[in-house]
Amino acid sequence: MSARVEEAVFVEAPARLHFGVLDLRGTMGRWFGGIGAAAPAPTLLVSASHADELRVEGEECARATEFARRLLLHLQEARGAATLPGARVRVHRALLAHSGLGSGTQLALAIARALADLHGVDADAPTLARLMGRARRSAIGTWTFAGGGLVVEGGRRVGQDESAPLLARLPFPPSWRCVVAVPHARAGVSGPAETRAFAELAPPPEGDVERVAYLVLMALLPALVEADIESFGAALTEIQEMTGRWFASAQGGTFAPGPTETLVRRMAQWGARGVGQSSWGPAVYGIVDGEEAGASLAAQVREMLGPGGHVYEGPFRSDGARVWRAQITEDRRPKTED
Repeated sequence: MSARVEEAVFVEAPARLHFGVLDLRGTMGRWFGGIGAAAPAPTLLVSASHADELRVEGEECARATEFARRLLLHLQEARGAATLPGARVRVHRALLAHSGLGSGTQLALAIARALADLHGVDADAPTLARLMGRARRSAIGTWTFAGGGLVVEGGRRVGQDESAPLLARLPFPPSWRCVVAVPHARAGVSGPAETRAFAELAPPPEGDVERVAYLVLMALLPALVEADIESFGAALTEIQEMTGRWFASAQGGTFAPGPTETLVRRMAQWGARGVGQSSWGPAVYGIVDGEEAGASLAAQVREMLGPGGHVYEGPFRSDGARVWRAQITEDRRPKTED
């Protein structure tokens, strides 16, 4: 008996790096805002194919089922259908959960994109994020899913649930390299604990907020356009130090204590021009210029972390999520790619 062959929609989405929040005060009518980028690696991979009912397989099955059901419920309501549309969803590769890489948002958006394409629905990343209940604070993951480069988002309007608008997307110089390290450490704050942490944070000083905005507009972005990694790194590092202090009461310091904080300091000593902690960590990143410098920094980080950590290195991505259709057999392995 020959194997069953069917067509599936595949979505590969990169991890995201969060470089810093713009404003926790909200006095101008918007909350949060931020800067970030798609990481060179790792990526997650999901697929969706037609089925009579919803079936979810692979990694992160519980979260994937929740996300798939949200999207299919929306389709059911939009079409006035009596039953939930079916689909077979497979998470072939997931991101490390609660590590500062945006695993939840990327998984939600990847599943939503796969199911939307499978059922012939055209929706952009912000729309999918709203349907999936994501981007309630940061929209960095939404905009890195949509495309590559450095992204700056302008924060959400107070009292509204629309994703924060994209203010800028600038490409990184092709010679710049990013080293991403995820030490074996306590998971970052997430879920209800994250909600409580934000509710308990004291508003940062107005002068700090003004300084971060000034650094982004007059140092970080111009330096990126001019490929000036020294100025870019100095601005990014200062932003990280300043915004990290805003979260110190919740995470125990400017950076998460232990391997994360040590890595941030060591990567700077080892030549990284810009360093920081992504979101709540424990993921850390360092930026250098040149392939050799990237490989050298990654090797030093691997030696320090040993077998308990994960290290990724490469140029910043010029694109976001990748979508294609492929023929698959019953063992769910992709056979061809458009």
